[in-house]
This record gives sequence, C-alpha cells and structure tokens, in this order.
Amino acid sequence: MGCNSLLLQNEKIICAECNHQLPYTNHHILDHNDTTKKFYGIIPIEFSASMLYFHHKGIVQNLIHNLKYKKHEEIGTLLGKWYAKDLKSVANIKTVTEIIPVPLHKKRLKERGYNQVTSFCEALSEELQIPLNNKLLYRSRYSKTQTKKDKEKRKEVSNALFKVNFTEADSNNHFLLIDDVLTSGATLEACAKALLKIPNSKVSIVTIAYTQS
Repeated sequence: MGCNSLLLQNEKIICAECNHQLPYTNHHILDHNDTTKKFYGIIPIEFSASMLYFHHKGIVQNLIHNLKYKKHEEIGTLLGKWYAKDLKSVANIKTVTEIIPVPLHKKRLKERGYNQVTSFCEALSEELQIPLNNKLLYRSRYSKTQTKKDKEKRKEVSNALFKVNFTEADSNNHFLLIDDVLTSGATLEACAKALLKIPNSKVSIVTIAYTQS
C-alpha cells in the first residue's frame, strides 16, 4: 500500500522496505513538537502528536490515499496498533476517558461508505483499552473539500461545522480527538472548541500524519 509492489509471503499491507522508510515523527516523546505548536496559544490541549510526516508523493501519502479513497481500512488498523505501543508510555494518554474521531457529515459518509479514521480509532481503543465514542461530536452541515481553500477560509468554514450532543454524563472527561492528516489545523481546532464546551472537559489530539512543507 505504500509503493504498489508485490508483498512477500511474510509481509502484510506494508512491505518491509516501506516500513523501514516510514517517516516517524517521535512527537509522543517531544513536548514542543510540530503538532503541539500548531495549536499553541489557540486552544488548550493536554497532549498532541502525529505519528508520521506526510510528504507529497511519499509513502505516507500513498497509505492515506488508499485508506481514505480505496476502502483499505486495514491500513488504519495496522497503524493504530503500531502507534498504540508508543502512546502507552505517554502519561497524559493514561487519563483519557474517550476516543473521538473527527466526524464526516452523513452525506459524505454515505458517499464514501466509511469514515477513514474509524479503523485507526478502533485499533487505538482496543490496544489502549479506552472507549470509542463516535456519537458525541458531529458535523452539522455538509461542505465541499477544504483542500484548496486558504488557511483563514478553512478556519472560517470549520468553526461553523462541528457541534456536540452531550449530557451531564459527558462532563469532566478527557477526550482524545483523532484525525487522519493535520495540515492547517482548522478542522481539529473547530472540533476541539466544540468538545471544550462540555463542562470541565479536556482535549488531546492525535493524527496519523502531519503535513510537512
């Protein structure tokens, strides 16, 4: 899935060569990492990290493309299991009470057939023994892709998109918000702001990849 080569008998999903070349960020052991800097001074985040660096025409781009558009949800499962091993050592992760995927609008979900971050979230949930909640946060209206919008326009659009459907039982929770690729940060910022409207809530952020320019 990273290079379109045939897998050897003992290889699964990602070949040994691609596995060796994966650009790990090591954000989970760096306090002032690139992901954290993206939200510094904007929203209060307990912990934030991205697993891999995303480069144009690189292995990670191929993996994300196959996960997002080619229905290869097993990529998310594999990466989630791998990253859970690193996250188990993070003190802030030990206080997380629920894992929250960035949601798709119902129309987009119907078009694609699945949310590309779900399998990654499910793997983290299973390995870290933290419940997955895909009902709390929702996308309130349908919007076209934000890829070609500038940063300010993305932020303006995203802030109006996400809402939370919470009760008193959701108070005092520490939510781990998950997305596939962190680029401008507008979507995750909007999601985090929505979750932080819940009384005494805390938010951490993890993404599969971080876009490195």
